[in-house]
Amino acid sequence: MDLLPVALVTGASSGIGAETARALARSGYTVYGAARRVDRLEPLADDGVRPLALDLTDDASLTAGVEGILGETGRIDVLVNNAGYGSYGPLEDVPLEEARGLMEVNLFGLARLIQLVLPGMRERGSGTIVNVSSIGGKFYEPLGSWYHASKFAVEGLSDSLRIELRPFGIKVVIIEPGPILSEWSATAVDTALESAQGTAYAESAKRVAAVMAGTYVPGRASEPDVVARAIVRAVRSRHPRPRYAVGAGAPQLMALRKILPDRAFDLLVRTAYRH
Repeated sequence: MDLLPVALVTGASSGIGAETARALARSGYTVYGAARRVDRLEPLADDGVRPLALDLTDDASLTAGVEGILGETGRIDVLVNNAGYGSYGPLEDVPLEEARGLMEVNLFGLARLIQLVLPGMRERGSGTIVNVSSIGGKFYEPLGSWYHASKFAVEGLSDSLRIELRPFGIKVVIIEPGPILSEWSATAVDTALESAQGTAYAESAKRVAAVMAGTYVPGRASEPDVVARAIVRAVRSRHPRPRYAVGAGAPQLMALRKILPDRAFDLLVRTAYRH
């Protein structure tokens, strides 16, 4: 059994997940970096991260993954639910099958992993669950209805869980990244343009794509390690904050969301996207 604290990080094949796995390993954790495509995890081995094949849409995969870690180490002290993606498009035209797939990864897979690690954390009277949400869990954009719905749901789930698990010594932390340089933006742009092509929302999709293309660039978006450092701080803290807004513009935007009335914030969003 492993004497070091054990962390499981999902979505570890690139971006925030990869940097978080590396940072936790440097901080003295036994780290399992999980992703659907295990071949993309190979670069993490040099940093001491153990690769784990995990499919968030497959319950058998999730169960086997957690049982495998427990069999090797006897414990999971930290769960970082980072895996997720952005699928954009007009609600009128996005097939519900695509929306269900998004929710399966961004919400239900996250929740199932929490279910699987909680019994051990409860028995030990300690543990930390980090759910990577987004400023998109408080902020909203045209053509982003399903993505934002998934992140708003993660926020509500996490807030409820934080109170629910406190009697057992288990901490729940929400991470709200702003724009981060990763593969996320390309997927969001591609799905927005594809789903709106030939529809009444085609011009709107072009404007959304242009805003994203101008936002997710060096100098305007942050590197993934900014988020990784915040996650490590939260995990190592005896009393972490309930949520951390990190990355370019995230704290400022979250502050605006708190103080502006809905109509004023709507105007801010419409102006940014020329709606």
